Amino acid sequence: MRPATAKQLRLNPNRALFIFVNVPSFRRAVFGEVVGTFLLVFFGCGAVATAVAMDAPVGLFQVAAVWGLGLSVAIYLTGAISGAHLNPAISLAFTVFGDFPPRRLPAYCLAQFLGAFVAAGAVYMLFSGAIVAKEADLGLARGEPGSEATAMIFGEFFPNPGGRALPSNAASIVTLSQACFAEFLGTALLALAIFGFTHRSNSGAPGELLPLAIGITLTTLIGVFAPVSMAGFNPARDLAPRIFSTMSGWGSLPFSVNGTGWLTVYVISPCVGACAGAAVARLLFGERG
Repeated sequence: MRPATAKQLRLNPNRALFIFVNVPSFRRAVFGEVVGTFLLVFFGCGAVATAVAMDAPVGLFQVAAVWGLGLSVAIYLTGAISGAHLNPAISLAFTVFGDFPPRRLPAYCLAQFLGAFVAAGAVYMLFSGAIVAKEADLGLARGEPGSEATAMIFGEFFPNPGGRALPSNAASIVTLSQACFAEFLGTALLALAIFGFTHRSNSGAPGELLPLAIGITLTTLIGVFAPVSMAGFNPARDLAPRIFSTMSGWGSLPFSVNGTGWLTVYVISPCVGACAGAAVARLLFGERG
């Protein structure tokens, strides 16, 4: 894709968001992905922490709304700098079906993982006392079975623990294949919205309200999928905080509760889903974005 001029970006703001355009420098773009992903994960995991450790939000919608608004803030801040992918699955989809250069994909993914990891650390520093108190209240030993009740602040589990230990029949409530399908479908719908909202032939595109439209889409998807798989839709959002929780006392539990689900459900399924959603968008709107 030919670099866009500043005038073109002002006239067509959709091209400044999510699609890699002419940024001042690649290093600045990568740093934008670190900052943007940090904001997304800090706001989102922070909202989960207030619900789990402090019983602050009343219900699922409040947490979902913070995730969506956090995404909108991150896009408004970093969209014109990096394209605001903020998600390795979305970056992969733009590499396969968009104009994103394949050679830049590893740097973007590393930046997203770094931003998510730092955000997990910030959330832990802010809520560590409340998490310890919650574990004491529930009679949980961190890293032992049942402590997914608080580990869910960082990584994701299926079904959604809801701040409690998973029941003994959890595997029959939501199976591995159902969780994979939830993350596949949810990410596919998110990617479909992103590619559709930003396609030049879509006369109904939200224009300058694009960040809000994407944020509302995420909020809606979380409202549907969170009870099943916690609605990750983002390998960096899940894996980096999951690794942080392993380093912060939960040990191997975040990687053992759902077996191989940490990989198949929360890494592979979103990547495949994002590409599927992008493929559907191409069928709807044509090849040129």
